[in-house]
Amino acid sequence: MAIKSTADKVATIVQGYTLDGPTIELGAAIVDGELHKEASVRLPLAMMNRHGLVAGATGTGKTVTLHMMAEQLSTAGVPVFLADIKGDLSGLATAATGTEKLLARTESIGQAWSGKTFPVEFLALGGDGKGIPVRATITSFGPILLSRIMDLNETQESSLQLVFHFADKKDLELIDLKDLRAVIQFLTSAEGKDELEELGGLSKATAGVILRELITLEAQGMEKFFGEPEFDTAELLRTAPDGRGVVSCLELPTLQTKPMLFSTFLMWLLADLFEDLPEAGDLDKPKLVFFLDEAHLLFNGASKAFLDAITTTVRLIRSKGVGIFFVTQTPKDVPADVLGQLANRVQHALRAYTPEDAKALRATVSTFPTSDYDLEETLTTAGIGEAVITVLNEKGAPTPVALTRLRAPESVMGPSTDELISSTVAASALLPKYGTAVDNISAYEKIAAEGGDRTGAATGPAAGTAHHGGARDGGSQESAQGGGLDPRAIDAEARRIEEEILGRPSSRPAPAPRMPDDDNVAERRAPRPAQPPAGGGGGIGGELAGALGGGLQSMARSLGTQLGRELLRGVFGTSSKRRRR
Repeated sequence: MAIKSTADKVATIVQGYTLDGPTIELGAAIVDGELHKEASVRLPLAMMNRHGLVAGATGTGKTVTLHMMAEQLSTAGVPVFLADIKGDLSGLATAATGTEKLLARTESIGQAWSGKTFPVEFLALGGDGKGIPVRATITSFGPILLSRIMDLNETQESSLQLVFHFADKKDLELIDLKDLRAVIQFLTSAEGKDELEELGGLSKATAGVILRELITLEAQGMEKFFGEPEFDTAELLRTAPDGRGVVSCLELPTLQTKPMLFSTFLMWLLADLFEDLPEAGDLDKPKLVFFLDEAHLLFNGASKAFLDAITTTVRLIRSKGVGIFFVTQTPKDVPADVLGQLANRVQHALRAYTPEDAKALRATVSTFPTSDYDLEETLTTAGIGEAVITVLNEKGAPTPVALTRLRAPESVMGPSTDELISSTVAASALLPKYGTAVDNISAYEKIAAEGGDRTGAATGPAAGTAHHGGARDGGSQESAQGGGLDPRAIDAEARRIEEEILGRPSSRPAPAPRMPDDDNVAERRAPRPAQPPAGGGGGIGGELAGALGGGLQSMARSLGTQLGRELLRGVFGTSSKRRRR
């Protein structure tokens, strides 16, 4: 193969990055050791929902790259989410001052630089910091993500899913850690023995292990991350009055002590967006770009269920207009099924000090298209603020690989002052909504209520209390209506309705052969959870109740509520407050 001249190599890059639509300007190409500012390297805005990877060794400039991309996205009217691990990204709210060195660099790559500020919303996980508190309810967080934080094995994770199923079925709202603890304590108590046996796959020993892990979380102070008011992820999609996208900057001052919590919470935000956003198809620009820093924390020791859920979310959220950029040290930190979906690549320098480093370097090189560069040498000699780049062009084809000197941010590359952050938070429209934690009646209060029905039926002082907008009464009437029905007839009808609604074979076990003493089964069963009064319910339960007659109406309402919850739990087992209304 003929050796290409420098001019030919530059021409290839210029042609490959000549694009028609709006773009994010990344920098200028370096070819054969020389910077060519006429060879601009850019990323089509319409392709940013094809996801991406920003990788490189510590200290090579990954955070500055995020900073620079976030500025341009905001200017283009695209909201951005960033996790501010080191505190540097808060500088987006402060205009930078041009120095002689900075201006010389920006002029060399053809960047018309000026100091600017950007609209920033400061968030803090659980209020652990100066920003607006971001909380999730336990039921919204779901069993798979919670198992990740508790470091449960796959068997224990499956058992926790049964606990969530029990709570859903019995109308026990899991808002905070004490709610989940109360439900598990009930199931492991003498009073809850029968309920535990009905769950089948949940042993008392496993429930005890989960309970101990839960108490450990509380002892570590993690209860403040769960509760109400729950953060509405639609807040991440806002634009400022001038049309620029709001940059949501999540402060993480205690990351080193809670790395698993941080990474899993970010996945909850994504999962919640995935479940709520409608299909959008191909857009001129994404609805949101989500930078997921320290991405390796997501995958270390993850269960198969967790990895499958991440893969599904990344694959499908693109069509809802959300782009995800994983930020980590090497591509090998990301599983192959996820890495294969990251079309836009910004690879900063790698180091090859050890045999393991050399192996990672070769693996990284193998993920790039064929190029005019010796990538093993280029990736080990690239300077700070330089990166090897290939992205998707507007036709969905990879652009030529280009070693690029990256643009400089126009806001401060470092933290904003504490005074600016505090004043921004105090003036935020989100502070009245999320600033103060509330503790509504939920599973803990229902179970602890003296004389209350511990399975959530409407027979105690906590019953009938509105929670999440749902009124409850009529439990005694429903028990009376359903008490005389053959349980096998109910189960058979439940299987038929489930198959009709879900369009697949029922997951309910086939009924066991009838035994002589089965007439007393209904009396031994726990009361059903109370349902909304007649005429007040809607959705699946209401439609089924109208279609069926006699005693099966109350069963249909109960089944509709349960099926509705099952249908609304997402790929991580998540179930947001909005979807439960």
